[in-house]
Amino acid sequence: MEESELIKTRKEKIAALRAAGIDLYPNEVRVGHTSAELRTRFDALDNDALAEVKDTFSLAGRLMAIRNFGKASFISIQDRKGRLQGFIQKKTLPEEEYDLFRRLDVGDIIYIEGKIFKTKTGELTIEAGRLRLLAKAVHSLPEKWHGLTDMEMRYRRRHLDLIMNPDVREVFHRRSRIIKLIRDFMDGHDFLEVETPMMQPRAGGAAAKPFKTFHNTLGMDLYLRIAPELYLKRLVTGGLERVYEINRNFRNEGISTFHNPEFTMMEFYLAYATYEDLMRFTEELFLFLAENVFGAPRFTYQGTEINLSPPWRRISVREAVETHLGIAPEIMADRRRLLATAAEMGLEPEENAVVGKILMMIFEEKVEKELIQPTFVTQYPVEVSPLSRRNPRDPGFTDRFELYICGREIANAFSELNDPEDQRERFLMQLREREAGDEEAHEMDEDYVRTLEYAMPPTAGEGIGIDRLVMLFTDSASIRDVILFPQLRIRDEQ
Repeated sequence: MEESELIKTRKEKIAALRAAGIDLYPNEVRVGHTSAELRTRFDALDNDALAEVKDTFSLAGRLMAIRNFGKASFISIQDRKGRLQGFIQKKTLPEEEYDLFRRLDVGDIIYIEGKIFKTKTGELTIEAGRLRLLAKAVHSLPEKWHGLTDMEMRYRRRHLDLIMNPDVREVFHRRSRIIKLIRDFMDGHDFLEVETPMMQPRAGGAAAKPFKTFHNTLGMDLYLRIAPELYLKRLVTGGLERVYEINRNFRNEGISTFHNPEFTMMEFYLAYATYEDLMRFTEELFLFLAENVFGAPRFTYQGTEINLSPPWRRISVREAVETHLGIAPEIMADRRRLLATAAEMGLEPEENAVVGKILMMIFEEKVEKELIQPTFVTQYPVEVSPLSRRNPRDPGFTDRFELYICGREIANAFSELNDPEDQRERFLMQLREREAGDEEAHEMDEDYVRTLEYAMPPTAGEGIGIDRLVMLFTDSASIRDVILFPQLRIRDEQ
C-alpha cells in the first residue's frame, strides 16, 4: 500500500476506536520496569526458576513487531533500554483488551503487565495479563530504515532514526556519558562550572563570522557568541581561578562533515599555568575518557587504531611544515618566497598576506590531514593568535598549541595574553585587518582591555570541540552523526 493509503486506513481505525469509547492517549498509567531491568534480573534463570516467581511485572514502550499465530501472538516492545518479547493470548487477557490488541499497529505505544517466562528457544518473555494502548501512531514505521542511504532524511526525521537504529541511540547515550565524564574530571581537579552570555554586544574570543540579532528593548545589536573566552577570563580576573563551561557556540560559516554552525565546546581556564601544563592536562583528560569508555588507551576510528597513551607528539607549526613538506626555514621567513611556494602548491593567499597567514594556509591545507596520531602543534604566528601570549624567545610566535587527531583539530589552547597594552595593540591590528575586508578579524573590546588593567593572573586556557571528540569516541564519520538535530536547509516537506 502507498503511504497515503496506509495513513487513510489508520485514520479510519482511529475513528472506529474513538467511536468505541477507547481513549487513544491516556496518561494515568505508571510503568514499573524497563526491559533492561527484567533482563538483568531474569535472563540467567531457567523456566523452572521463573515458575517460582509469583510477581507480575509491567512494561511500556513502542510496539515494534507482531507475529500472529491464531489465538496467540508474539510481540516486540521497545523502551528506552532495549527490547523485550511479549506473549499475547486470548485466554489470559480480558476480552475487551484482547479485542483492542487485534486492532493495534506496529508503532503504537502500549503497556502490558504479566508474568515472566522463557520460550522454548530461551527468549525471555512477558505474558500479558493486562494490556493498554497509551498512544496511537498515525504513521507507519519504515520497514527498512536501517538500510536507507538517504542520510539527510535520517537527520531530518531523527525521531525515526532513533526508533529504528539502536546504534544511533547508542551514539547519543555515549555522548551523554562522555560529557558527564568530562564534568567528573574537571570537578575532580577543583574547576568551577559556570555559564556566560550567549548573546553578546561584541563577537569576541575567536576569528569567526557571527550571527547577528537585535534586542528591541535595549535598542542594540547583539551577537550569538562565537566563543565564551573573554567572559571566562573576566571571571579569572575576578578571582575564579579555575573555571570551565560546556555549552553552545555559533559561527556563521560553512557546513561540512566536520562543521556545524551550532556546536558544543568545553572551554576552561587555569590560573598560574602555561600552555605546556595544558598539554599534560589534556593528555590526562583524554586518557581518562578512553579508559572509562573503552577500558584502554587504544581504540579504532574509521579503520585506524588511535593510541592515546602519553606523551603525545609535540611539534611546532614551522617544524611540521618543514617535516611534512620539506619547506626550509629560510623560505618560511621570507614573505616573497613563501608566497611563491604557496602558489606552486595551488594555494591562493592574498597578495598582501603577511608571513604568518601564508604559513598557516600552507599548514592547514597541506599538513593537517597528515596528523593522525595525537599531535600537539605549537608556536602559532602572532598574526593568527590575537589573544595569545608571545613567546619570549621568538616574539613573532605565540605560546599556543592545537591538538590534532585523525587529521582534524580537536582542541586549541594557549598561555593567555594578560598585558593590557599588548592586547590593545593586537586588537588594533585586528581592526586594520577588518577594515581591509577580513570579516573574521577580532573587534576592539575596550571593556575587556579594561578588565586586564585590573591584573589578570598568568593563565592558560583551552577549548575542546565536544562534537569532534564524540565523533572520535563513537567512530562517527560526520559531525551530523553526533548532533541530534544538525542544521539543514528547509524543505517544503520535512
